[in-house]
Amino acid sequence: MATTTETALQIKELLPNYTVNDLQKSLAFFEALGFAVDERMEEKGTLLGVMLRAGEARIGLSQDDWQKGRDRQKGIGTRLYVTTTQDIDQLAARVKKAGIRLDSEAHDTEWGRAFDVTEPSGFKVTISAHM
Repeated sequence: MATTTETALQIKELLPNYTVNDLQKSLAFFEALGFAVDERMEEKGTLLGVMLRAGEARIGLSQDDWQKGRDRQKGIGTRLYVTTTQDIDQLAARVKKAGIRLDSEAHDTEWGRAFDVTEPSGFKVTISAHM
């Protein structure tokens, strides 16, 4: 299969949004990873969602309204891959110190160094630095 450099769609930004079980827990998780709140969406004093930023990357979180049921599983087949130029071992240590359990300690991969975590609703996140 040939690799194409030109595509019909030219995207400037890709912004994933996750519907989460407990917005406050998920927000605390991403803040512990190093994300900051860029924007808050509230209605009548209730926080419904946030836009988070880390460097140039953004991600949205929104509170599940449970209209599809409380037993709906999240995160199945989804993994957020995050790359950085920062020291992975230092980041993993800081994340652990913030109370986040690592799914895998910082380790070498074929593309660099990485560690894995799971967001409280079940979404998987891999943070890596390319060699």
